[in-house]
Amino acid sequence: MTGGETVRAKWIRAGQRGDAMAVAASGCRRGRLARRWPLSDTGGEPGRAAADPDPSQDEPPRGSVIELQPAAERGEHWWSVALAIIAVVGLHVALPARYKVQPAWVIPVVLLALLAVLIAGDPGRIDRQKTWLRVLMGIVIAVITLANLLAAGRLVVDILTNDKLYANNPGGELAAGGVIWAVNVVAFGLWYWDLDRGGAAARAHHPDRNPAFVFPEMQYTDYVAPGWVPRFLDYLSLSFWTSTGFSPADTSAIKSWAKALMMLEAAASLALLALVISRAINIL
Repeated sequence: MTGGETVRAKWIRAGQRGDAMAVAASGCRRGRLARRWPLSDTGGEPGRAAADPDPSQDEPPRGSVIELQPAAERGEHWWSVALAIIAVVGLHVALPARYKVQPAWVIPVVLLALLAVLIAGDPGRIDRQKTWLRVLMGIVIAVITLANLLAAGRLVVDILTNDKLYANNPGGELAAGGVIWAVNVVAFGLWYWDLDRGGAAARAHHPDRNPAFVFPEMQYTDYVAPGWVPRFLDYLSLSFWTSTGFSPADTSAIKSWAKALMMLEAAASLALLALVISRAINIL
């Protein structure tokens, strides 16, 4: 084979390789094109097939993708919790001196100081997942609960021992019992709010976390925004109806600790109201 023939043979082989690569590339492009736009029955041009499925099936079903707000926007504001704690301070001040923790200024000062630290540590919306914030909130709720338990215990002792403090003042006894009952509602509402799904900050970051309470908004999702989570007022409402109806009205407890806590609140409320009302009627 001469030099010219050798060069010619190389060019032919290169051309064959180029044609093969072009055909392969064309086939890949055609395959991708066919996946996106099926070829029609009447020609090789891309288009919809004769038995093309419903175009609406190409679109994702409505509601399948839920875009949630950032945690900083989903977190609830402090105002409802702060107002509840301030109301507890006012109710504690309104109690007779013998039902208060002495000295009388201790509970108000401690609660207001701890509330200020909580708000300073997580200003704006409640969305910071800090262990010390959770511990501090637990201390606040525990102080409210223990102070109210002490007041309730002293009131029950006065009723059972026929103490003369309210012998001629049934209205005063009813008022004291009403104050203790109201603080009890707030205290249990705070417990529900702080324990469910790891607290308010955790709910802001993980709204789909396994809940301890099932609220009606979680069942009728068409009426609430995507990613709805309960706020403090929802838990306060749950506590109120548990204390008045002695059973959940529209919210179900699905965790064992939640059921036990609701039973404890209902029992305490029933015992307190029965003793206070029966004693007041007996005086009259």
